[in-house]
Amino acid sequence: MERFVLVLVLLAVFALALWGMRVGWRRRARSQSVLVPPFPQVPADPGEPLLEAPGLYVSTTTAGNWQDRIVTRGMGLRGRAVLRRYAGGIEVDRAGAPGFWIPDEAVTGVRRGSAIAGKVMGSDSLLIVTWRLGEVELDTGFRGDDHGTYDQWIDSLSNKIEGGAQ
Repeated sequence: MERFVLVLVLLAVFALALWGMRVGWRRRARSQSVLVPPFPQVPADPGEPLLEAPGLYVSTTTAGNWQDRIVTRGMGLRGRAVLRRYAGGIEVDRAGAPGFWIPDEAVTGVRRGSAIAGKVMGSDSLLIVTWRLGEVELDTGFRGDDHGTYDQWIDSLSNKIEGGAQ
């Protein structure tokens, strides 16, 4: 009988912890929805893709704070995605979650990284795009299936940031 009571107590603590995490996630999404404007949608006709990389959308965080995940409007969901570079911006096409658009004029930096909320790697295997959305600066992390294409992405976006021709 004692063992049965102990198991019930452990299950209750576990259920309480899950409930607390859910409440915290929803509260965080609600508070961020005031601070972070809606993510831009992909234009109807963005043109032909210049670069394309299948991989994993890891997360979007506030710039410079790799653990401050943005969870509002479904942005906290990690999953398979395709990153496409167009003349006017970047499409993040997420499987099973809303995709979004990063306009070229919003991009302020691009780099390889080893950590962003939801993923810590040992060897600069993340492509991190820093961009502005309204008054908020964000880092969007992507882990491509082929890390060899990162240099092309960095060159392409750096040329736009520096005012070079694309």
